[in-house]
Amino acid sequence: MTDRTERLFENDGGCDAFFISSYPNIFYYSGFESEDGYLLVTREKRMLITDSRYTVQAKEQSPGFEILNISDGLKNAFLKINEKNIGFENEAVTVGEFERIKAAAPDKNFISAQSEINAPRRIKDEGEIKKIAEAERLGDEAFSHILNIIKPGMTENGVALELEFFMKKHGASALSFDTISASGVRGAMPHGRASDKTIEKGELLTLDFGCVFEGYCSDMTRTVAVGEPSDIMKNVYGIVLKAQLAALNEISAGKKCSDIDAAARKVITDAGYGKNFGHSLGHSVGIEIHENPNLSPKCDDLTEPGHILTVEPGIYIEGVGGVRIEDLVAVKDGGVVNLTHSPKELIIL
Repeated sequence: MTDRTERLFENDGGCDAFFISSYPNIFYYSGFESEDGYLLVTREKRMLITDSRYTVQAKEQSPGFEILNISDGLKNAFLKINEKNIGFENEAVTVGEFERIKAAAPDKNFISAQSEINAPRRIKDEGEIKKIAEAERLGDEAFSHILNIIKPGMTENGVALELEFFMKKHGASALSFDTISASGVRGAMPHGRASDKTIEKGELLTLDFGCVFEGYCSDMTRTVAVGEPSDIMKNVYGIVLKAQLAALNEISAGKKCSDIDAAARKVITDAGYGKNFGHSLGHSVGIEIHENPNLSPKCDDLTEPGHILTVEPGIYIEGVGGVRIEDLVAVKDGGVVNLTHSPKELIIL
């Protein structure tokens, strides 16, 4: 992990050292799998501060880091460095926590450096991509499994629990987020978490789910029909699929994120459903389910090799239903690799 901490100083924002307090960044830079800790990193020193419950774990997971006991106080860690300008995660600490940190190092100048600390995580290395791909493979297998189980009369919760159990049984350590399982009119809610609603014959069912494998998230969405759907929703499904394929065709390294969003949005708008697609086309995925950059109308960042992006256009019609189709892709030199392999044609169960 040492090479990752070195990347902090490639664009340091005027910081001589970094104090890291959020789990995703602690894990990324040190490999330590606990929220109960801090990192203090300079160009020369790597320190992990935790309590006695985790010292053995810290030594195993974070070789190259000096392990300090929090019972000795944060002051003890800061006394070990001469650097004055300390970058900290201004978006990850409470006011009270920040006051305690400053009190432990009254002679230090703390600089808001969330973007500098997060920045190296935007580009995934091959090891990270393999873990994300494995998490997505578990999602593909879970989707294939659930197709043999879904039937009218099941509840949305029943379907979601079966998906979640399958992923955990087959190697996932956790869920990426609360599973979305939304049928019929509830499909008009983009984030319609699973409920006790019964799935009726002829309804569409949108399933948005993911899992964590070795610290990295997956994310996919498929919409299926439970019995023959209406002609309106068949048409909507076709429009969403066309929009997603248009966006996938647009992705390569060096493309503006907003232009990729526009490729999908144009298809949906031209079909008369522009007002029914209110969210961004996609987001980055990694240790957290939502990372940067985003595929949105407002993001002018350029895609780079190593970006992992969701591509998830949708149409949501209040009182009728909704459709979303989502793949997870890796941007590579010269193109894109789709990590999601589940079929996308309308499946009628």
